[in-house]
Amino acid sequence: MSASPKILLVKLSSLGDVLHNLPIVWDLRARLPEAQIDWVVEEGYVHLLDPLLSRDSFRGIDRIIPFGLRRWKKNLFSLATWKEFFAFRKTLQSTNYDVVIETQGLLKSAIVCSLAKKSSTAVVAGLANATEFSGYEPLARSFYNQSIQVPTQCHAVDRSRWVMCSALDWSLIDRVDAPRFYPSEFIASIPKTSDGRLNAPYILCFHSTAREAKRWSHSNWVALGKELSARGYQMVFPWGSASERLVSESLVEAIPGAFVPAAFSIEEAFSVISSAALTVGVDTGLTHLSAVLNRPTVEIYCDSPRWKTEGYWSDQIDNVGDMESPPTIQEVLDACLRLLKQN
Repeated sequence: MSASPKILLVKLSSLGDVLHNLPIVWDLRARLPEAQIDWVVEEGYVHLLDPLLSRDSFRGIDRIIPFGLRRWKKNLFSLATWKEFFAFRKTLQSTNYDVVIETQGLLKSAIVCSLAKKSSTAVVAGLANATEFSGYEPLARSFYNQSIQVPTQCHAVDRSRWVMCSALDWSLIDRVDAPRFYPSEFIASIPKTSDGRLNAPYILCFHSTAREAKRWSHSNWVALGKELSARGYQMVFPWGSASERLVSESLVEAIPGAFVPAAFSIEEAFSVISSAALTVGVDTGLTHLSAVLNRPTVEIYCDSPRWKTEGYWSDQIDNVGDMESPPTIQEVLDACLRLLKQN
């Protein structure tokens, strides 16, 4: 392989999955500084990748290729949809890729790999097997020429690194090499939130997630909120849907001084999270965003395995609970107080 191969990363969604795929950009750059690295991602998550676009001060991603599948599926019979799809395909075929790395193991991702233009000797690498508690579609393997077996219990960051290293015939990256997510200069430049109703010091509470069983009980949130509110913190309960907003409003009614903010975008989330004294949240994307920004974060696991997504790279992160073993109020409170004292 040349010293400047053209590499395509395919990780379409969701928020947490995209975040946990970020380290392989820097792993690739460390060994192949002159490579071209492009990334196909669902258009709703482009803002997660913007900070990695190459700049004068560093080289990260050379090109982000937005994929509009979620929106296109709602308008399959629209001429505009098909024009956008063919424009997307044209973009994919404007570069002759030497390596395609697909770390999701889903048919839609594998089809994206097949649409890309590739050199005659290109490596198209993806997962050969499912990992526990993750989506996987075996048919995707038929679109790879290198199917990579990974441990069935494998952290999301480690899984991406495993596929990347196998695709390029590199030795596996040890966990002592802490993953890098965002450039340090980007993290340092994140502005304070402009929402004047968020009163410092405030604590973000991400109580909602797509699967009900992964949520911590409402009574636990109220008890935790009262304890931290009594210590002078404004408790903030964001939401992402109408039903989640109702839950936030019911929690706020029971906690002195608590607040339900207006909905905010992923782009705005960087400032809201970076300005918080602490983030406490269940196993969901915005909690993981706090962890990868290296902000004080308590990750609560109730019905998903901790090994799969826990933040292991910083002493600013405390992971509590586990699969079918939700943490107690005291465990979460102790973790919160440790991080607040530390900062």
